Amino acid sequence: MRNQLVYDLPTRLFHWIFAGLFVGSFFIGKTVDDDSPLFSYHMLLGFTLAFLTLLRIVWGFVGTRYARFSEFPLNPGKLVKYFSDLVTARSERNLGHNPASSWAAIAMMLLALGLAVTGYLMSTGDKEAYEDIHELFANGFLIIAILHVVGVVVHTLKHKDMIGLSMIDGKKQEVSGENPIESARPVVGLVLLALVAGFWINLMKNYDSQTQTLNFFGTSLQLGENESEEHEGFNSKESNKDYAGEKDDDDDDDND
Repeated sequence: MRNQLVYDLPTRLFHWIFAGLFVGSFFIGKTVDDDSPLFSYHMLLGFTLAFLTLLRIVWGFVGTRYARFSEFPLNPGKLVKYFSDLVTARSERNLGHNPASSWAAIAMMLLALGLAVTGYLMSTGDKEAYEDIHELFANGFLIIAILHVVGVVVHTLKHKDMIGLSMIDGKKQEVSGENPIESARPVVGLVLLALVAGFWINLMKNYDSQTQTLNFFGTSLQLGENESEEHEGFNSKESNKDYAGEKDDDDDDDND
């Protein structure tokens, strides 16, 4: 029976918001043109994802037992053993994160920060210099996320343990020698929601949808192609051509 409280509310909220922000940002980035006003939300969601990740990193040091990075089994030997056990009859369970999910969580957090940094640099005018590495980070994130979901399915089938539900109610099956946490920290969960919502509201207040620019802590970031500027530039070029043509006609008349 799943009766052991393992994951606190902040950890569970982070998990689902983190997934939702990435999926939303990735989908927009892959399906929406750069010159569409909707494309800016690809970057707005990405910045929010990075902010959420920073909050999770803090919680990884001060949170409840199984939310702390110190409880993540990151020993490479344990990771190798975990994968070798998948193809044998041996069965070992972890009350907290298993080695694979621990490495996946760390990798996705680092990639989320890398996506935010490269996205920021692209929006300051160095798009071509960082576009390839930004896309590499995004695809790497997607691959790890898919493998993580596959791992959850494999664990469920191997251990007959609905581990996916643990990120909904925070509970898992009992593991001998490991103790559950005492509180889900609901107040901290509400604070997490408030901070993320506040960050998003601040972004929207400083975002100009007409020019698709964001005033990000004093720096103006171009989040998409500015159609109005392109149109004005096109008109300016046409006007210059017309002016040059008229001037040539006048010169011809003077020569006559």
